[in-house]
Amino acid sequence: MGLLKAKLARLKREQEQQQSKRAGSSLGFDIKKSGDATIVLIGLPSVGKSTLLNRLTNAKSKVGAYQFTTLEVVPGVMDINGARIQLLDLPGIIEGASSGRGLGKRVLSVARNADLILFVLDVFQPEARGILRRELNAIGIRVDEEPPNVTIEVTDSGGVAVAANVKLTKMSEELVKDILRVYDVNNARVFVREDITDEQLVDVLLGNRVYIPSLMVMNKVDLVNAGFINELSTKMNHDFIPVSAETSVNLTALKEELYNKLDLIRIYMRRRSGDTDFKEPMIVRNGSSVLEVCDKVHRRIKDEFRYAQIWGKSVKFGGQKVGLTHKLMDEDVLTLITR
Repeated sequence: MGLLKAKLARLKREQEQQQSKRAGSSLGFDIKKSGDATIVLIGLPSVGKSTLLNRLTNAKSKVGAYQFTTLEVVPGVMDINGARIQLLDLPGIIEGASSGRGLGKRVLSVARNADLILFVLDVFQPEARGILRRELNAIGIRVDEEPPNVTIEVTDSGGVAVAANVKLTKMSEELVKDILRVYDVNNARVFVREDITDEQLVDVLLGNRVYIPSLMVMNKVDLVNAGFINELSTKMNHDFIPVSAETSVNLTALKEELYNKLDLIRIYMRRRSGDTDFKEPMIVRNGSSVLEVCDKVHRRIKDEFRYAQIWGKSVKFGGQKVGLTHKLMDEDVLTLITR
């Protein structure tokens, strides 16, 4: 079964490549990323995505009590904690979207470049998450998963050698070799550092999978009582945030959770004169280094970089001198010293 799935995945990839060549640039919506991060709103038709977008941002997405009101991707910007977050309201997804139904492939392709997927569900259709996740999975988007800890080094000879530092229980070493041969990899060293499945190995070989975290909201809670929500919470296997886009219930909590889920930090830039800009912080990913801030300010700064001075939680004392590799923490104050 694992070998057949590997062959099927390769055939699908070849088919998609042929279709993409014939279609040219017509596939996908042309959406320019902006802001400090991008979130896409995904849900079935008429679950309230457009209303939610309008409440959270400055967008003017069309709203209507009928299906397929939104027929294009509508952007909006959410300002929170100094960060400008781009939100994209996608047209409603229907089952079979990944196969092309209802502009499905064009819509889902937008999600590949997102930093976070926001599942918007109707409180009366909680099972829709499974449908949406399957459609995303079918086009290579792995929701709430980490990339498999596997490295494949192609060699000129010697066949396929598998080095696993964990016990493989989901597939055998022989199956690993057979799947690699399906993809014409006949000589390689394979380093396996976790107990992977055949599907995860195929994902590594295809190399076009994206791994995106998600958050789930249950909309229209103004139509039910607290007991209904509590019962739904016990039935669902995933946490969700109950909201009402129509009446703005719990939207402040949703904005905070979106910001936290993106795992962003604020860096305040200080001039050499001693003035610090606390009004407009530099927004970067948690774990970013001084080098990444330099690249965000201007790509040439790193070439003229001497050292940086930092005041904040990431250093032992205020004004400490650090190099490009120093990892920053939330609300650090940073001065860049150049030649």
